[in-house]
Amino acid sequence: MEGKAMRKGGAFLVEETPAREVFTPEDFREEHKMLIKTTEDFVKNEVAPHMEELEHKDFDMTRRFMRQAGALGLLGADMPEEYGGGGLGMIAALLVGEHSVAGGSLTVVMNAHTGIGSMPLVFFGNKAQKAKYLPGLASGEKIGAYALTEPGAGTDALSMQATAMLSPDGKYYRLNGTKQFITNGAFADLITTYARVGGEKITSFVVEKDSPGVSTGPEEKKMGLRGSSTVSIILEDAQVPAENVIFEIGKGHTVAFNILDLGRFKLAAACVGVAKLALEQAVTYSKGRIQFGKPICQFGMIKHKIAEMAIRTYMGESMVYRTGGLIEAVLETVDRSADDSGRQSGKAIAEYAIECSINKVFCSEMLDYVADEAVQIHGGYGFIEEYMVERIYRDNRVFRIFEGTNEINRVITVGFLMRKALKNDIPLLAAIEKLKGELPEMKPAHAGKGSGLLAYEHALIERAKKALLLVAGAAVGKYGEAVSEEQEILGRISDIAAEAFAMESGLLRAAKAIETSGEEASRLKIDMVRVYVNEAMGRVHEHAVGALAAVYSGKELTEQLAALSGMTHVSPVNTIALRRGIADKVIAAEKYIC
Repeated sequence: MEGKAMRKGGAFLVEETPAREVFTPEDFREEHKMLIKTTEDFVKNEVAPHMEELEHKDFDMTRRFMRQAGALGLLGADMPEEYGGGGLGMIAALLVGEHSVAGGSLTVVMNAHTGIGSMPLVFFGNKAQKAKYLPGLASGEKIGAYALTEPGAGTDALSMQATAMLSPDGKYYRLNGTKQFITNGAFADLITTYARVGGEKITSFVVEKDSPGVSTGPEEKKMGLRGSSTVSIILEDAQVPAENVIFEIGKGHTVAFNILDLGRFKLAAACVGVAKLALEQAVTYSKGRIQFGKPICQFGMIKHKIAEMAIRTYMGESMVYRTGGLIEAVLETVDRSADDSGRQSGKAIAEYAIECSINKVFCSEMLDYVADEAVQIHGGYGFIEEYMVERIYRDNRVFRIFEGTNEINRVITVGFLMRKALKNDIPLLAAIEKLKGELPEMKPAHAGKGSGLLAYEHALIERAKKALLLVAGAAVGKYGEAVSEEQEILGRISDIAAEAFAMESGLLRAAKAIETSGEEASRLKIDMVRVYVNEAMGRVHEHAVGALAAVYSGKELTEQLAALSGMTHVSPVNTIALRRGIADKVIAAEKYIC
């Protein structure tokens, strides 16, 4: 697979990435394409005819479909072959997550099972645990769940109160506590959970559902995802064998946070899939809805919506598979047979924690926009249950809460970035110092300078990164270590980082396509990048202004804002014409294309 250069997580902010290194959807191998078809056929032919029953919690049907999905290889795509998986890697797992979304709530069941429900054992389980549990998880005979959240410990996961006390004979632990909002909880066979051993050391356990002392609460009545199970898991002197400790005593936080990183990232892929589905529904409806004598897709404002939905989906898709290539490459360096494979896995996954959080935030908010616009294009019909966009709108709202709220993920992004900078893992501090010397001579980037189709957009992306350095340097200079308490500023820095990653991912994908397929075949990608970069720079400017105004005042602020204005200046392009062209191509195809 191309794109195996081992770049440091977060390094995209301070170094150039050649387009040839980036993994894109155009790089899918034959087995990837076959997996896409298998997934889509399964959902279309088996699941779709039974959506109504699934939405009313027919969990026997859910389990039957999970066994079918397992038999097709959809539940173990990235599990090791020796334990019944496909051994196809991270990209394969993303493809199943993305292309199963038409299954609605069943997709959430599958993604929770294959992601946070199975990955703790895949990456941190010992050989005996893997041999005992992974074959059943891969086949769908066993269903997995992940129980971390507690009534008083949501975002602040480390404040959990659940306890685990070792029995006098050392053979088992007694777990006590309540876990809340557990997806798959009502019918899961295996639950990865966390408790404090001896009241202190946070530790991960795999718990068999039928163990003494394990019970569930009633189903939560939810806004969306009504066909999935969401219950509390109640542990009352639950007896868990000592050999069911995952990884090491007191290292539960390592398991929890690394698995959440992967969960966030896989959720981003699902968001891309739902966005494509919502766009397809909106385009199909707009072609058939006649108003004022013509289909509404011919009106400019509807074209604007369709184009913007496609552009944001393209950026999300480009980010997800770029990151997928990075994570797949780093995980290939892990020796799964080694005694310290858990430690190796933790280090490998943590490398791209920044990118995982960025993907989760960007793609869930991208989907929020796309789903909302899909309802708007449907008008009043978008509010009616008969139309798929109504369900999509309800179901997608929770994605900004799943796997850590978007607010905490913004904080995580900057926290990890600062940690890497202080360890000199990436030369962020040196780049901030260098920028100070460049500011007096820095002039606005101008269209027409440089060589290449997207040279100007490339220059703007580099300026967006410098805007982040400007703001980060200012914030650290004023607050020092206390900057961790300035969440409004951290949020703005995170948003600039996300915009830079999105812009660059879309551009690198387009540049790679130009190299391999030529300009004409890549025209749609080129136009999408031009529109997105042109307007994203305005958002970068706005985020930076708010942060600088919180740090400086008076003459200092005026000087900083002047430097920022030169840095983020954009020569406007005719985005109306570009969007019309993009919309026309999407409307003709009646689905997302790029």
